[in-house]
Amino acid sequence: MDYETFEHDADIGIRGFGKTLEEAFENGARAMSSIMVDLETVDPKVTKEIECEADDQEALFVTWLNQIRALLDIDGMVFSKFEVEIVGNRLKGWAKGEVLDYQKHGLGEDVKAATYHLLKVEKNDVYMVQCIIDL
Repeated sequence: MDYETFEHDADIGIRGFGKTLEEAFENGARAMSSIMVDLETVDPKVTKEIECEADDQEALFVTWLNQIRALLDIDGMVFSKFEVEIVGNRLKGWAKGEVLDYQKHGLGEDVKAATYHLLKVEKNDVYMVQCIIDL
């Protein structure tokens, strides 16, 4: 399992899993994107680079997700593929997708932002990242 969503009051929770922290962040981004559009319909034609940093890995996860979400408002883009490099509390990533087309991609939930509510970054057998997405 790469990612999952879970119900939470009027919002929705996401979890990304991975063998590495980077893979978990990538899958967390896929989880958030899956709320907005059908990922299978999004062609990874355009690549947007995202760089961010935060005080800790938990805040870095929320910042990463909110940078991706901002690209929908700024450039009208939705994404289906992600790559991440993390060094300390700095992230360099790439989101791959295309301009949102409601007829092609469908109309999912209106994601407002990733939040700090129920935020976790854990490592057991695999890495797991989690937060609540404000709808």
